[in-house]
Amino acid sequence: MDWIALHPSRPEDATAWGWRALRFTPRVAAVEEAVLLEVGASVRLFGGRRSLLRQLLEAPPELPRAAWAGGSSSLVALALLRGKRRGAPRPEPWPDALPLADLTAAVPHLATLERIGCTTLGQLARLPRAGLARRFGAPLLQALDAALGRCPERYAWLQLPARFDEKLELPALATSAPDLLFAAQHLLTRLQAWLQARNLGVLALELEWTLDLRRLDGKPLPPSEQAVLRTAQPTQDLRHLRRLAGEQLARTAIAAPANALRLRSLETVPWGGAPTSLLPEDNKPGERLHQLVERLSLRLGEANVTVPQALADHRPECMQQWQPARIAGAAAAVKQAAADALYPTWLLREPLPLAVRADKPCYQGPLQLLTRARRLEAAWWDPGCARPVLRDYFIARSEAAGLLWVFRERLAAGQEQARWFLHGLYA
Repeated sequence: MDWIALHPSRPEDATAWGWRALRFTPRVAAVEEAVLLEVGASVRLFGGRRSLLRQLLEAPPELPRAAWAGGSSSLVALALLRGKRRGAPRPEPWPDALPLADLTAAVPHLATLERIGCTTLGQLARLPRAGLARRFGAPLLQALDAALGRCPERYAWLQLPARFDEKLELPALATSAPDLLFAAQHLLTRLQAWLQARNLGVLALELEWTLDLRRLDGKPLPPSEQAVLRTAQPTQDLRHLRRLAGEQLARTAIAAPANALRLRSLETVPWGGAPTSLLPEDNKPGERLHQLVERLSLRLGEANVTVPQALADHRPECMQQWQPARIAGAAAAVKQAAADALYPTWLLREPLPLAVRADKPCYQGPLQLLTRARRLEAAWWDPGCARPVLRDYFIARSEAAGLLWVFRERLAAGQEQARWFLHGLYA
């Protein structure tokens, strides 16, 4: 048996550390002030005990570090952890030299045991068992056997909830959104541990705060208020979720002081891992495009941050429509370019008439046509078409503006010169 005892620096982080430990072994228990995990069956899966410990203790910066100790039994690991936290040297030989003061079952009997000269685990083990049971009761004898590995250790093992739903009582009334954000960081840390343990990515969350007042200025108040956070792609990134929560709460006015905060998951999907690459151009510093789009949508409003959505239509004006980025998803911005390499990435809302000189269209200078004509016709079979449309499309180059998408209208009856229009631009 190989046991590890963890002691979080803050008691409220014990749940997050327990959920984090479940990534390495299913045998995790919260016992008194520590989190205990048995890793004997998991050591080889994680490349050895040293590698497992390194991965376990390399927690994200938002989760405060935890002290640890290991032993052949849970009680030995816990006793070593308590001595380590006091700054006491590691007892040798162990476990015989472990002080009884670090064994919970022996604490009520320390005075009596010290009077007979029994202060260590080894000295206790050498006393007659029958006399120990009569004088101190069965619990001390059972703890001794468990510490020395003579009997199995049974605990109520931690189990992950199917959905994340945690509530936190605030130490002081929150009167503004920044106060709520400070409290939400603890819940977001637990959320990340839960997501990693269940191998999920979150798409939607709900923050709910309980109002401390029932009426304000004679007007009734709801018992609670909510704010929903949504991401375009599943994530486990705590920094991104915290930024989204900050943007959302900055635009939210709470009706009255809040005394409790609740965070629950609304939508999750299986987590495929963060995309990685060995190419330097794929590992650029800074946040990703979809994360920036989500923050701007919260800050400026969804109607003010839109992306093009590609549609299956042969008419250029109907090949895309603009939708809020948080609805369409950041990936929709590249679908138009992927649909057909000849189509430009940007279409003008209305085609721009071009000047014609010497039978050549001009836009910041004469245009050079690079492709043959691509004919488009739309007539009576297209709903909403007021008159037949006959166009010849070209890709053209402008010395000042780069690649352009232009078209020439077919000559109509009585028309002497064809008209040219600018319809799109290539990035």
